[in-house]
Order: sequence, then C-alpha cells, then structure tokens
Amino acid sequence: MRDAADAMRLSARGFHRVIKLARTLADLDGEDNVRRLHLAEALSYRAHTDRRPVAA
Repeated sequence: MRDAADAMRLSARGFHRVIKLARTLADLDGEDNVRRLHLAEALSYRAHTDRRPVAA
C-alpha cells in the first residue's frame, strides 16, 4: 500500500480515504479483513478520479 501511495503521490488524507473505501469494499464482500483485492479496487477508483484536467 505504501508503494502505491508513493507512486500515486497520495496525501495523508487521500491515503486514509483509500483505506476507508477498501474497508467498505471488504464489508460488502462479507470479509472480516481487508484484502489486497480490496485495496487494489479502492486504488483503481482513486486512479479514475485523478484524471482531472489540469488548469493552465
């Protein structure tokens, strides 16, 4: 997770939001623990929202 956070240049707030989303995804799957799959899915949603146009 730390490597992905560094690569995506996540802030502490962004890191926490990904963790919260991964926990939600694990809950929806009925899992007691957050798995790598949940983190990967949460990070993939984050990657989609970071594709905003950059203001010139």
